[in-house]
Amino acid sequence: MMIDQARYEKLTAEAERTGRSVADIVRSAIDVHFDEERLQARRAEAGRRLLASQPDPNEPSETWDDMLHVRAQDIEHTAHQ
Repeated sequence: MMIDQARYEKLTAEAERTGRSVADIVRSAIDVHFDEERLQARRAEAGRRLLASQPDPNEPSETWDDMLHVRAQDIEHTAHQ
């Protein structure tokens, strides 16, 4: 595998700056790249699930006050246990 001179110079400069080997920097860059791909895939799946779980538009939706009331009841219930 070959890389162009400009990229190699960036790698060697980073290696000198950090005291790491060029190989270690390349491995880390590969790990970051694939970790980011996995994260993006998880986010996309979460988005698909969220969209699939949208409430029925014909049913009334819960208001902010309704949610606060339910949360207050949960806190009250937990405090008395």
